[in-house]
Amino acid sequence: MIATLLWALIGGVIIGALARLILPGRQYISIWATITIGFIAALVGGVIADLLGVGETRGIDWIRHGIQIGLAILFVWIFTRLAARDAAKRSLEQ
Repeated sequence: MIATLLWALIGGVIIGALARLILPGRQYISIWATITIGFIAALVGGVIADLLGVGETRGIDWIRHGIQIGLAILFVWIFTRLAARDAAKRSLEQ
């Protein structure tokens, strides 16, 4: 269990960074938000891959990593949109 969380954290850093690189435009989110999003995407993507039966394959688990990166891109996009909306709302209140 601890090893799974540790690998999800290490993979989450990489997955979160890849998601920000792949997603077009500038994302105004912190590095900690990126790591957290990558960590969550790694865990959820791993569960989805296991449910689909492609979580453990011989060699590199490309399908699992693709699912994880896809989720990270989606989560970064959602988080960026929510953060921008909140910033716009705060600027209107002032």
